[in-house]
Amino acid sequence: MLRAQLDHIIAQVLDFQPETSDIHFAAFKKLQAEVHGKLMDVPLRPELGALQPFQTEAVAFALMGQNMRLYRDLMERGSCDLAYSLTGRARFRVNVFSQSGSLSIVMRQLSSQIPTIDQLKLPILFKDMSRERFGLILVTGATGSGKSTSLAALIDEINDTLPVHIVTLEDPVEYKHNHKKALINQRELGLDFDDFTSGLRAALRQAPKVILVGEMRDRDTVEIALSAAETGHLVLGTLHTADTGQTVNRVIGMFELAEERLIRNRLAESLKYVVSQRLLQRVGGGRVAAFEILRKNLRITELIVNGETEEKTFYKVLQTSDAYGMITFDQYIMGLYTKGLITEETAMLAGSDKAVLGQMIDKVKSARGEKVTDIEGLTIDEEYDATIKP
Repeated sequence: MLRAQLDHIIAQVLDFQPETSDIHFAAFKKLQAEVHGKLMDVPLRPELGALQPFQTEAVAFALMGQNMRLYRDLMERGSCDLAYSLTGRARFRVNVFSQSGSLSIVMRQLSSQIPTIDQLKLPILFKDMSRERFGLILVTGATGSGKSTSLAALIDEINDTLPVHIVTLEDPVEYKHNHKKALINQRELGLDFDDFTSGLRAALRQAPKVILVGEMRDRDTVEIALSAAETGHLVLGTLHTADTGQTVNRVIGMFELAEERLIRNRLAESLKYVVSQRLLQRVGGGRVAAFEILRKNLRITELIVNGETEEKTFYKVLQTSDAYGMITFDQYIMGLYTKGLITEETAMLAGSDKAVLGQMIDKVKSARGEKVTDIEGLTIDEEYDATIKP
């Protein structure tokens, strides 16, 4: 397949649904566009019907071009990542992967404009994060939860306000930043460095004040990130974890048991914030982000050093630390529900502690005069005693 033919197909998808977030090519399935979290068939001209394995392979090869690293990654690891541009129209982060003997492709559309903290309506603590001078900040969540977008907004805020050197290590480069007050060097995996560990080690020799690590995939990367944070750098990174407490435990779990006490102390010293996020279906269409935010204070430091107990957990500390700007997913989701941005069903599906969230929702419904139960028709059996013989 020629690149011009692929561009024509992608253009048809964007014409059909301009708000497409992902384009999916899979064998034995029609071309799919994902819009606000839901997949739909894309009508093409000419109509291709269900794609055959040779067609998805042709799309993959057109995307990968002559980059031998991508073919090597695909053969050795089963997948590869790259960036792709439809000239003058859109940019995509692409993952090509093998499944059941054929190739599939997912193309995530990237915004051409770097969003700001205010435009995304991110929690106010993001402004505080941008003013940190050193330490470790982690943004976590599932794939497609908006981690890269939030980090791009955070980098843009630093770029707007501080005359510092920023180095980003990405796979691939998603948002292209222009130099403002800051000097930004964006490096892409496979093109500018071999792996995150070596790229991060090299970054320490490039005199940055801020380092963005696209993904902390292994122990070595985390080790170097901690060392950088300890030596006066602000390190921003991502992990695929469900919530803030799990993030802290995942980092500690990357190290050997014999190193646990040391790594707990180092993490307690370096960690400044953990932000976890999820995207939820918005009432009326679209999606809205929910956040859980952990901010370092004495209680958090104690939990990191000594570990959680039945009485002391990260969830419970966040639940009672709103004065520090901390918040649990359940509290944030409750706020979205109260504002009418999400339905009760969406809230309950996304909640962390469904019992706690359910109680909060019932309180709001009760205050509104709404029913809090579907059980109806209960009456008192006034003749019950009469049926009991002495």
